[in-house]
Amino acid sequence: EVPLVESGGALVQPGESLNLSCVASGFTFSDYRMIWHRRVPGKGLEWISYINPEGDRTYYKDSLKGRVTISRDNAKNTLYLQMRSLKPEDTATYYCAARAPHRGGYILSNLDGYDYRGQGTQVTVSS
Repeated sequence: EVPLVESGGALVQPGESLNLSCVASGFTFSDYRMIWHRRVPGKGLEWISYINPEGDRTYYKDSLKGRVTISRDNAKNTLYLQMRSLKPEDTATYYCAARAPHRGGYILSNLDGYDYRGQGTQVTVSS
């Protein structure tokens, strides 16, 4: 059973919006801090956003503030990422990851360092 499954990636035009989802299974989703990352081919892992287990505290990468919104529905075991005004430089594979509450930090340089991670969903922004 795959603990995190992302979906919603697509080919979109610049300026359009996209909503990504990440469905969790096999662990108590509501206990975990959740994170979105992305990876551009040839570049490193980039942290995008964080949300606490209760969903009432969020953090964003400065350069993405105002264009992305992270949210979660603990009743549905689902994490979301709304992206607006997409740009070609947003083209990447987007990953969700889970960090246990007792572990320090939530921005890791390696997806495998998280307690759980997804396999990614591809977002391509091109005209």
